[in-house]
Amino acid sequence: MIYLDNAATTRTDPDVVAEMLPFFSEDYGNPSGIYGIAQKSRAAVTAAREKTAHVLGCRADEIFFTSCGSEADNWALKAAFEACRDKGNHIITTQIEHPAILNTCEYLERERGAEITRLAVNEDGVVDLGELEASIRPDTILISVMTANNEIGTIEPIRQIGEIARRHDVLFHTDAVQAFGQIPLHADELNIDMLSASAHKFNGPKGAGFLYIRKGVGIRSFLHGGAQEHNRRAGTENVPGIVGLGAAAKKAEENLARKMEKETRLRDYLIRRIREEVPNVKLNGPDPAVARAGRLPNNVNFSFEFVEGESLLIMLDMRQICASSGSACSSGSLSPSHVLKAIGLSDSLAHGALRLTLSAETTKEELDTTVEAIRGIVERLRGMSPRYEAYRKGTLQAETGSSAF
Repeated sequence: MIYLDNAATTRTDPDVVAEMLPFFSEDYGNPSGIYGIAQKSRAAVTAAREKTAHVLGCRADEIFFTSCGSEADNWALKAAFEACRDKGNHIITTQIEHPAILNTCEYLERERGAEITRLAVNEDGVVDLGELEASIRPDTILISVMTANNEIGTIEPIRQIGEIARRHDVLFHTDAVQAFGQIPLHADELNIDMLSASAHKFNGPKGAGFLYIRKGVGIRSFLHGGAQEHNRRAGTENVPGIVGLGAAAKKAEENLARKMEKETRLRDYLIRRIREEVPNVKLNGPDPAVARAGRLPNNVNFSFEFVEGESLLIMLDMRQICASSGSACSSGSLSPSHVLKAIGLSDSLAHGALRLTLSAETTKEELDTTVEAIRGIVERLRGMSPRYEAYRKGTLQAETGSSAF
């Protein structure tokens, strides 16, 4: 199997699993207890909190563990909305956010009376800072912009957005689910008030995430009940998951420079080969040849004209190559990607998209095999396409520009 869907989830690192195992059947005490076995669990949670905080350059008591990134996103938006109702009800976000943000904003708009500004992005998926600042109103209470896009890999100007938010006394939240453990992040340097992340995106376990809440940001509890997570999130802690999150965060920090260098090199190699060997394709998101730092190191997203992405995925799977057409949370949807539509793609190009996301374990040989498979599958699918036949006859113009055939 060749696994190229690391934006959807990553393999849990064996070292991380080893650290988790004792807390399933040996040190299984409830961290809220006062006896010895419980205190081992409590100490493990504390250690994981400290490891996570170190990666983000923040205080340990600013990290609050959740079940996933979506929960952290929901907590940040809903709790900020409730806490700031005296000031206003206006939230600014973008059109390319993850469904955990967009659907939460829709809920707040529909059920709670929030007013939402959804900013457009340019063809690379980057938000315009001038437009963002101009959108701030006296009743604006929150700006939520993702650190990096999960489909096209665009890295947003988070530092500058944070500066704008600070100038206008507006809270700033960023969904960093795709970015944490993939690129350097420092909460204070980036002027972040709240940040969401999820362990399974950086070789930790599923079912564990966290929300960073800067000291002094007075948002309320999300789950009510016991006093866990400093009275901010009730419920018995998922100790094995939290231990795994902390271990994965620590390992991600230690290996970050090497991982970024390798993934960037392989990403650029994959982009170059597809561009050179498959006609009528469009790279979605920033071009690394133009702005190397503007795209996640492991993200490649192409639209293949005259091809249905779903068919391409199925035929890649038959060759044991795992990829995706976009967000794992939207798989099975017949609608074109909202991200690809937001950057100006037609429905046909959006439906022909393929996302390939690498890991530190990906090899050049695997990418060579993948390119060969893509080239053959695309040629086969286009051979069955009436639109491609019309293009070959010169009666249909290609959206991706003319290429040899």
